[in-house]
Formats: sequence, structure tokens, C-alpha cells
Amino acid sequence: MATATPPSQRSTFTPEVLASVVLLAATCLALILANSSASDAYNGVLGASLTLGAGEITHTEALKGWIKNGLMAVFFIYVGLEIKAEFVEGALSDRARATLPFAAAAGGMIAPALIYLAAVRGRPEFAVGWASPTATDIAFAVGVLGLLGPRLVPVALKALLLAIAVIDDLGAILIIAVVYTNDFHAVPLALSAIATAALVALNRAGIVRLSPYMAVGALLWATMLKSGVNPTLAGVFLALAIPMTLDENGSDSLHRLLAYLKWPVLFVIMPVFALASAGVTLFGLDASAVLHPVTVGIVVGLAVGKPAGILAATWLAIASGFAKLPAGLTTLQLVGMAWIAGIGFTMSLFVGALAFPDGPLMDAVRLGVLVGSLISTVAGILVLASQHRFLPPHQSDP
Repeated sequence: MATATPPSQRSTFTPEVLASVVLLAATCLALILANSSASDAYNGVLGASLTLGAGEITHTEALKGWIKNGLMAVFFIYVGLEIKAEFVEGALSDRARATLPFAAAAGGMIAPALIYLAAVRGRPEFAVGWASPTATDIAFAVGVLGLLGPRLVPVALKALLLAIAVIDDLGAILIIAVVYTNDFHAVPLALSAIATAALVALNRAGIVRLSPYMAVGALLWATMLKSGVNPTLAGVFLALAIPMTLDENGSDSLHRLLAYLKWPVLFVIMPVFALASAGVTLFGLDASAVLHPVTVGIVVGLAVGKPAGILAATWLAIASGFAKLPAGLTTLQLVGMAWIAGIGFTMSLFVGALAFPDGPLMDAVRLGVLVGSLISTVAGILVLASQHRFLPPHQSDP
């Protein structure tokens, strides 16, 4: 009979950890390209116009825009599927278990937003970016925890971070839908509503094959692209319509689609988005750029506001008796996890790109997200690694 591999001997290079490494490599490459002799070519490729469509139904946009509105729509399908799975069968399906991550996520979104607004002093041209420091990059954060290994990061701690990040993503989706949607166009909006109704009808009819959902989802994305509603939301609507009914093989459509999308999203879409979005020019950076209100608001929001909000809300929820800390977790582990949650990266860059056009303000967002996420990563790793001295020599996963 085969024996289980002890946790201490398991490889830490899970898909999530490898995805974080690839994402980091793409970010470094973007910075190299933006700060080298290749910068003109790099910006030229991203700014090149691309027209897609047929006949009179076409859409022209820069390559960077297609990445933001097209590839990231697939990313949001993946995010939507994870959110639905968590609410149906994961930690968020149990009200008692969900109270703590909901409270922590709320604190982790409110505190950074308030800090950002304080940093920009309410100036409307800057204030529109208030949501940039409120989100957590699930892939990066979970990858960092995975790299530290099960000895320093118990399963319960990783599950808590995942639940908080999923709720963060849900909050970001709602913010995108409410705050960063404007200039509605009636006919495409009506067609989007019809396509959404068709997705609901497919679900209610018990259709489990993915192809009808994907066809209607593509139509929904195309109509949203013209409607004024952010087209990435089409991915979320599609994901929420995918059924979890078991088929004759004992599997369901949602988990099949999650499995199909996992590798392309983690190893293609997110790195491509990072490559297109993280390239900020560092040469000639002066105090005015580093101390720009938008940059400061995002850095402090992610590196200070995020962990402080999560910890304060967690303490209030536990002290008031509404929630309990998962068994076996220590205060030090909670602090380290809260700091890791300050890795905003993909979602922060995406929200920033919705708030600001490409230019000086978006450069301030990029710099703030990179610095804030870096500080959060280093601080979280140091805190979690420091507990090594307090652990018994053979502690393993619970």
C-alpha cells in the first residue's frame, strides 16, 4: 500500500506557485521593455489598432484595449466560476464559516479606499481611482502562500485568504458594474439583456453541455462591448449561469470549465495582461512622481490599509461573537496573511485602467500597484517566515 508523502516533503511548486513565478517574470519583462531601447517598439505594439468583426459589424481598438476587454473577459469567467463554486460548495456556503471572511474582506476594501481618498484629498480627477487598492490578486497571493509551504501556512490560513480574495473579487465586480460603466447605448444594451436571459433559460432548462453557454456568452460579450457596459462583466454573467448539476459521469459543467480555463488563465492571460499593463518608465523618476497623490494612495492603501482593515474587521467580528478564528491559527499567521492580501496587482491594475486613460495618471497607478504589492509581499513573507522559531520541529498540515 502506498504511503502519503509527508507535507514537509511535498513539492511547493504547485500550479499556483508556478503561475506566480510566470506572472512575476512577465512583470519584470514589461519593466525591462518600458525602460530600454525597446520601449518605442513595446508601446507601438500595444498601441497598434486592430479591427475585428465581419461586414458592417466591426470594432476597432488598440491591442492593449483588446487585452483588457477581450482576454480579461476570459479571466473574469474563471473568477466568476470560482466565486460560484465557493458560494455553492466552498467555505462561503456555510453562513457560520463565511462570517469571518466577509467581515475581513469588507474591512480590507473599506480601509484602502478611505486611505486613498484621504491621500488624493478628494480631488475628483484623482478620486475616481479609489477602488484600485481594494482588491487582492488571488493567483499571486495564493502562489506566495504556496511557496512558503504547509509548515508555515496551514490549510486553514490558505482557505481563509482564498475566501477573502473571492469576496474581494465579487466586490470588485460590483464596483466595475456600478462605478466604471457609463455612456449606455440602448440597442446593444437590450441585446445584452436578451443574451443574459438566454443564459438563465439554458440553466433553468437543465442544459449541461458547455457549447450553448459559450455561444451565447460570446454574443453577450460582443453586445456589451458596444453597449457601454464593461464587456468583462459578460464573463461573470456567463460563469454564474454555468450549472453544477452532475452528469452521468459524475462531473459537472462548472468544474469542467474551471479545469479547461485554469492553465490558459494562469499561464497565458494573466502574464499577457501583466506584460501589457505593468510597463512603467522608471528612468527620470523624481520625487513628484513617487509622491504623486495617486501613487501614495495606492501604495499606502495596499501595504497599510489592506492588512489594517482586514485585521481590524477580523478582531471586531471575533470580539463581538459573530465569528470565530479557525482552529489552530495564530495571531502571527493572521497578520502575515493580511499583509499577503495587500498584493493587488492584476485586479488593481485592471481597475486602475478603467479609472484612468493611458498617460501620467495610469503610470502613477502602475507605480503604486507595483510598490504597494511588493511591500505587501515582502512584509507578509517576513512575518510568516518569522514564526518558524515558534513552531515544533515536525508540525504538519492539520
